[in-house]
Amino acid sequence: MKRIIIALSLLFVLPICGCDKEEQIEKNNLASYNGDLQISGINLQNQYGENFRLKGISSHNLYWFGDLINYNTLMELRDNWNINAFRIAMYTEEDGYIKNPNIKYKVVNIINAAIKLDMYVIIDWHILSDNNPNTYIEEAKSFFSEIASLYKDKPNIIYEICNEPNGEDIIWNNDVKPYAETIISTIRAIDDDAIIIVGTPNYCQDFDEVITNLLSDKNTMYALHFYAGTHKDELIEHIRFVLGANIPIFVSEWGTSTANGNDGVFFEESNKWLDFLDAYNISWINWSLSDKNESSAILQNNTGTLGIFDENYLSDSGKYIKNKLKIKS
Repeated sequence: MKRIIIALSLLFVLPICGCDKEEQIEKNNLASYNGDLQISGINLQNQYGENFRLKGISSHNLYWFGDLINYNTLMELRDNWNINAFRIAMYTEEDGYIKNPNIKYKVVNIINAAIKLDMYVIIDWHILSDNNPNTYIEEAKSFFSEIASLYKDKPNIIYEICNEPNGEDIIWNNDVKPYAETIISTIRAIDDDAIIIVGTPNYCQDFDEVITNLLSDKNTMYALHFYAGTHKDELIEHIRFVLGANIPIFVSEWGTSTANGNDGVFFEESNKWLDFLDAYNISWINWSLSDKNESSAILQNNTGTLGIFDENYLSDSGKYIKNKLKIKS
């Protein structure tokens, strides 16, 4: 009889103290509440016309560090880091998609995990050493057509169609905008309203030609990338001017280090940037979920997934970013 009474008492206790983990997550931070995103002026908004921000973490090169990313690690980042978006950096070169096209299956697996976890997911066509986005434009058309066909009805999907156009000869009017118009048309033939992020010249920092020659798509944002130890007041003031021209900015990559990924964590400069982004309601994604031996990685070198679940294995940057993500804004 005593065992029966104890068992019955547990039935009444469990619903109170053993609540489902989902109930502990702030619902208005999730895709199921916010739905299809849209742009109003410089603001990202949810389906109700409320200003909304995405904050999260980017992968590093999937070919090198893809094993760190699975359903469990994404759930940990959602539940205990408070991210609502994850960026999949699918490199084109550097052992990426062009050489290893089957990497798209890893992309699909991560997308499916993020959708199941009610998060937003950014699919990043990560050009870097290829410089000009037009180098692999046919492959980009094929890839984004395939992804859009799979996920056109999912509000979770955001397309980042060219990571960092770079090189002295690569300019907005002649190279990046024509590429963007082609890829946007490819996506819009299938998915007519998802947010699209377009990289800008000089590693996503040059908006001079963008200001006078915008894309016509109403749900397109323009990428800003910065590394706090390298890019300081001058770039902040440039972006303040760009925002004043009513151009919607999305920080799809930023790091606490210098631009080479190293040289320590710049806490003061990182705080200044985050204060600036807060003031303008700008979404941001931190670089990167990796255990690479560099200071921008959120995990200590060669720790695998341990650091995601145990703060003892986080890098200095990882501890800083986790703390910043957990602040509600």
